[in-house]
Amino acid sequence: MVSIPVPRAAGWATRSLVVPPVVEIDDRAARVLVEELVEQARAHDPDAWEALYRLAYPGLFSFAARRVGYHLADDVVSEIMARAVAGIHRYEAGRGFTAWLFGIGRHVISDFTRRRRRWARQPVDAPLPCEPDPGEALELDAEHRRISAAFSRLSPGDQELLELRVVDGMTSEEVGNILGKKAEAVRTAQSRALARLRVLVTEPDD
Repeated sequence: MVSIPVPRAAGWATRSLVVPPVVEIDDRAARVLVEELVEQARAHDPDAWEALYRLAYPGLFSFAARRVGYHLADDVVSEIMARAVAGIHRYEAGRGFTAWLFGIGRHVISDFTRRRRRWARQPVDAPLPCEPDPGEALELDAEHRRISAAFSRLSPGDQELLELRVVDGMTSEEVGNILGKKAEAVRTAQSRALARLRVLVTEPDD
């Protein structure tokens, strides 16, 4: 048994909470754990809410940071969790709590964006290997810039779908719950979006 570190955000409690080690929120065992925590959260158990927050925070923070910037991501996560607490009675068991939170996140970011039109979409950082040689680093940087430029030319819908599936690592079913699509439709849309991205990446520079 290990303690999950608490992110310094949202004003949530910082007391230690013991949970099973190596919890992956998308694993089957973790889904069962999350659903049990949700039921406890419905009964206004603060420890259950803290555990759900700790499990969801990394993915929600990354999701928000790519859209509003790192300096505002914590505010977005805090608002997501506040709305989750207020609306937990609307969550349908078994549909995926993480996907439900991301769905709330889309609305929160939309609300934030309407108030702050000057926010710019943040590029996704691509990690580089440790200490590459100068030639390799230049090639990787050029490749990253080419993919980022191509990605920015996709439609907002294609960008969001690929971010949820590829960057956030969500399943087709979870993405479908967020976007209001069937899992098969999500897979088809992903395939088409990736095909469009490949075409844009391979287009010659002007």
